[in-house]
Amino acid sequence: MQNDILTKKDLEYVWHPFTQHATDASPIVVTKAKGCYLYSEKNRYLDAISSWWCNLHGHAHPLIAKSIYKQARTLEQVIFAEMTHSPAISLMEQLVPLLPKGLCKGFFSDNGSTSVEIATKMAIQYFKNQGIPKNRIVKLENSYHGDTFGAMSLSSGSFTTTFDSFLFETLTLTPPYPGKENQSIEAAEELFNNNADIAAFIYEPVLQGAGGMKVFNAEAFNQILSLAKKTGVICIADEVLTGFGRTGPMFASSHMEEQPDIICLSKGLTGGFLPLALTVTTQEIYEGFLSEDRKKAFLHGHTYTANPLGCAAALASLKITKSERCTVQRILIENYHKQFQEEHGHRWPRCEVLGTILILDYPDSLKSYFSELRNYLSKAFLKRGILLRPLGNTVYVLPPYCVSLNDLDFIYSHLIEVLCQIPQ
Repeated sequence: MQNDILTKKDLEYVWHPFTQHATDASPIVVTKAKGCYLYSEKNRYLDAISSWWCNLHGHAHPLIAKSIYKQARTLEQVIFAEMTHSPAISLMEQLVPLLPKGLCKGFFSDNGSTSVEIATKMAIQYFKNQGIPKNRIVKLENSYHGDTFGAMSLSSGSFTTTFDSFLFETLTLTPPYPGKENQSIEAAEELFNNNADIAAFIYEPVLQGAGGMKVFNAEAFNQILSLAKKTGVICIADEVLTGFGRTGPMFASSHMEEQPDIICLSKGLTGGFLPLALTVTTQEIYEGFLSEDRKKAFLHGHTYTANPLGCAAALASLKITKSERCTVQRILIENYHKQFQEEHGHRWPRCEVLGTILILDYPDSLKSYFSELRNYLSKAFLKRGILLRPLGNTVYVLPPYCVSLNDLDFIYSHLIEVLCQIPQ
């Protein structure tokens, strides 16, 4: 009864993201969560997508909750201009040794889109401060970097079409997908060698998330990064999804030898507890903003920049992520995914494993995000107690690291059952 009242009030007052309220079902009222499970008044749901890719270690993790509580009793928020605090300093101190080599200066914000906006502005202003005429950005085909206007300009696909006339112009490069490596490298060589005004190249390393969980060749992409760097282009790695062990190593940039000049982090940064983001860059780029002229400072900020509660959550999450137990668990998930791939992968046009992520493509004539089959599958999985949100004709499993083998077996069995019953 209480859920019915809440659902009615939700429909009256709340506007949900990525939802067509004229046709989509009423939302499920989640009353609590623990580990890999979300609980409503009557049912529980296995969170197989880590609540939009952010929950690393399971819901209501006691260590992270305790860290937030302890911090809340000491310092909950303070302006971060001309002020600082221990949680922010400690977080950067512990994070820098784990980051790609050379990244050492962190600028805090509160979500993935803004971390990307910050990285883009840093790259453009870095050259502007030196009087160098570089102001164009290269992005990848099928990319997604967020929903704010700058981030949309750097993205491709159906999420941005309504606003295309408002977005700034970019150059687009096709990633080195399997079988297209040489074409991609040749296109990159022509692009970077013939456009001296390119300031930055932004990319999701190895894995493109919202674009359809597309995986591209790391070795070939390393050559593309090398081409960009040789022409003085700032390379920006968007690791909002791929950071903190999702693809195997701590950061997906480790799949390549060439490392980014700027990295964008969010989602798993706090273990999925609180909004927090980081844009981390090199000492060289940071020094490009040092001047007696205050106009050359990076004049950007957010009210909750480096929020102490978010930093405390991130410190606790990072401690768990670095633990031997978590490392072993990530390897276990990857190996179990690969076992499933070996036994059942032949059933679908594509079945890939990248770190803790299992990716399947199912037959569908309409492969875009607006596929009606996608809606059918989402509902079918929910009826079976599993939270999965297919992307076009792609379904993926991206669980919290605390997932058990029994949980994975449960997901696998229903994947096979549902996908083999797709209406023709």
